[in-house]
Amino acid sequence: MKIAMIGTGYVGLVSGVCFSDFGHDVVCVDKDPDKVERLRRGEVPIFEPGLEDLMAKNVAAGRLSFTLDLSEAVAGAGAVFIAVGTPTRRGDGHADLTYVMAAAAEIGQALQGYAVVVTKSTVPVGTNRKVAEAIRAANPDAEFDVASNPEFLREGAAIDDFMRPDRVVVGIERPRARKVMAEVYRPLFLREFPVVYTDLESAEMIKYAANAFLAVKITFINEIAALCERVGADIKDVSKGMGMDGRIGNKFLHAGPGYGGSCFPKDTRALARIGQDNAVPMQITETVIKVNDEIKRRMIGKIEDLCDGVLRDKVIAVLGVTFKPNTDDMREAPSLTIVPALVGAGAKVRVVDPEGQREGEALLPGVKWIETPYQAAQGADLVVILTEWNEFRAMDLERLGRKMATARMADLRNVYDRDEVMGAGFEAYVGVGR
Repeated sequence: MKIAMIGTGYVGLVSGVCFSDFGHDVVCVDKDPDKVERLRRGEVPIFEPGLEDLMAKNVAAGRLSFTLDLSEAVAGAGAVFIAVGTPTRRGDGHADLTYVMAAAAEIGQALQGYAVVVTKSTVPVGTNRKVAEAIRAANPDAEFDVASNPEFLREGAAIDDFMRPDRVVVGIERPRARKVMAEVYRPLFLREFPVVYTDLESAEMIKYAANAFLAVKITFINEIAALCERVGADIKDVSKGMGMDGRIGNKFLHAGPGYGGSCFPKDTRALARIGQDNAVPMQITETVIKVNDEIKRRMIGKIEDLCDGVLRDKVIAVLGVTFKPNTDDMREAPSLTIVPALVGAGAKVRVVDPEGQREGEALLPGVKWIETPYQAAQGADLVVILTEWNEFRAMDLERLGRKMATARMADLRNVYDRDEVMGAGFEAYVGVGR
């Protein structure tokens, strides 16, 4: 089947590449000439493990191409995916549907035969019906169905998530559209991965409800961590004991500096706004948003305490600034709250991150980018582990400590045990919830 993928951001590019690896003929569309040219040269504009090789493989096989011409991509396509950005709209928390509706209108103008127009972008409930209206307004004679097919890709593990999903959610209304979507995901049917067929509104809601619930788990364990610090409990043991309960599960129960990234902050705000608009306040979600912001700020206090209450002129080595490891994504990362606060208080901040510098240079002014943790630790007063990259999980702690002016560590991801750090010659160690 020919598939058109409108948008080559994180979701669009990963989805397009993976669909081509399924054996489909995929044409990815973007309005940015420089981006399209880079993709044609085989350059991947995002960091995602395995994506560059998989893209090159399918381009070489003739199943994957890139274009600026939406009409060319849509012509003859059985499925047209909308995978454009839906950022938070300034001022009101709503998802901005400008790009989605613009893409729908262009698709409507380009449609010549029957196709299923599939919304892959995360959109508020009711959006797919608006997409259908936009297509119909642009082309009253268009023959099409709409489908909602939300993505559940984790940055850093997106290819595996696409190829071996927990489930695929498809919102549709007519049997003809279901047949097309079954063909799109046929390789997953053959391997018996679950596909949930439902109505448009339920598919849209599943995405928001799932992300909000995961944000709740993260924020809940972070609140429990704060209490553990006061009462003398260890959050690692508490998380382990909770996670063994099959009703709870052990995922997303790792205490840290709060959630960030491209999905959870945006989607929790959007869900809260949807609830307000429908007179059903999402009180838990609204509280999660508030508490998550407070958790990030609480980390600043931990760092300040380790510096004896004075950050001015302290040399601080920050290890990791992306919102999670195995991605270059800085969106809503805890570092964007914590690092500027350190710089603003007069600290001299050195940053080490395997992939974060490209985005981080513009987002974190006033810091110095360093290649390795050991270089960053030279003469430093404090080391802060902010993102748990593998490079930071097995450091030579004795070597690290010897290079520092004062060997102190704020381990905001609980990578190390206190006894291990203190045994390596550090004079102070602080984790989260321990």
